[in-house]
Amino acid sequence: MKLKSYWHDTASAFVGAAQGPVEGHYDVAIIGGGFTGLAAARHLAKAGARVVVLEAERIGWGASGRNGGHLNNGLAHSFIAAKAELGKESAIALYRAFDDSIDTIEAIIAEEGIDCNFRRAGKLKLASKPQHFDAIARNFEAIHNEVDPDTALLTATDLKDEVGSPFHGAMLSKKSAMMHMGRYVVGLATAAARHGATIFEKAAVTAHRKGNGRHSLATARGTVTADHVLVATGAYTPSVFGYFRRRIISVGSFIIATRPLTEAEIAATMPGNRTCVTSMNIGNYFRLAPDNRLIFGGRARFSTTSDQRSDAKSGEILRASLAQIFPQLAKVEIDYCWGGLVDMTKDRYPRAGYVDGVWYAMGYSGHGAQLSTHLGMIIADAILGKTDRNPVKGLDWPAVPGHFGKPWFLPLVGLYYKTLDRFQ
Repeated sequence: MKLKSYWHDTASAFVGAAQGPVEGHYDVAIIGGGFTGLAAARHLAKAGARVVVLEAERIGWGASGRNGGHLNNGLAHSFIAAKAELGKESAIALYRAFDDSIDTIEAIIAEEGIDCNFRRAGKLKLASKPQHFDAIARNFEAIHNEVDPDTALLTATDLKDEVGSPFHGAMLSKKSAMMHMGRYVVGLATAAARHGATIFEKAAVTAHRKGNGRHSLATARGTVTADHVLVATGAYTPSVFGYFRRRIISVGSFIIATRPLTEAEIAATMPGNRTCVTSMNIGNYFRLAPDNRLIFGGRARFSTTSDQRSDAKSGEILRASLAQIFPQLAKVEIDYCWGGLVDMTKDRYPRAGYVDGVWYAMGYSGHGAQLSTHLGMIIADAILGKTDRNPVKGLDWPAVPGHFGKPWFLPLVGLYYKTLDRFQ
């Protein structure tokens, strides 16, 4: 078993990184070489801006290369709850931003010729308990009537042709998609560089100063200056940017990938070949990879650490969950096990905008694979002075009380959700 991301291991390396010292002046400096930063860099470079990307590790090293490979449209929240919390107009705008995100990714892939196995698969929100189906049905009715007719409600009988495990019904979101995340992020970086963006890897930002109308960003390899700065680092935000560290809760998310399944195993496990997520608070998500592995993930442990030791512990928990949902795969070989950090906000809504002299987009709360490309381009347009299309503009973002970067309270949160799952 390889303790590394399947997406990293099965994608070509990015070969367009700039060499030599980090230096020069740019119109825009972007911190973070994931989907958000690279999409913004490509968009800005196409518009003629001089743009530099400063990535602490390598392209796609963080959440963009450590996720489950889902591009799910719609909200992670209950749409009914989102209307109550945000207001109907804002809830609809955010829902449609997720829809638009899938369209944006599909358009970029076509325009740039990125080979990343993109496919409109549809997503199933699976009811793990009978009472969960009632809540899913109420949410479906609101969504279907008010914002997204490309949805359907499936009964437990309908699901026999979709998933080889007993669930109590599901909501199908037909616009959702999947792709190979590693090949996409390399393709996006290659496109950004081709359009003129300068991309530095192994260039972690260690200091930020602003004066005389310019930003100065220091790295171990040198210093750049810029007129604008976009922070696109999510759960990997450096301590230099304390404002975001007090508002982002970094939570570990862990994933395993089986060996390639046989045709018979696929027919017995995932005949519908969609992206799937269960309805438990501490639930699981799964899909088939392009080479027919089952990619199976979840919040196996409420941990702030993602390293080989932590990932391996979480992998054993996920293996047990996999066997519980799909007993037919209880003894299947696991080829990959990896983890990463998710940039959660307290209310699980994303945030983007301008504060303390810098632009930002983050807080995707486990649903950034689809939204990050789109939101990165929206913030790029704002930097260029174009029409502001930010779907979360003006959304209040208070600091988490007692939180300064390391979420000490996560075990308590995990215990709370485990208790909810037991009794609800």
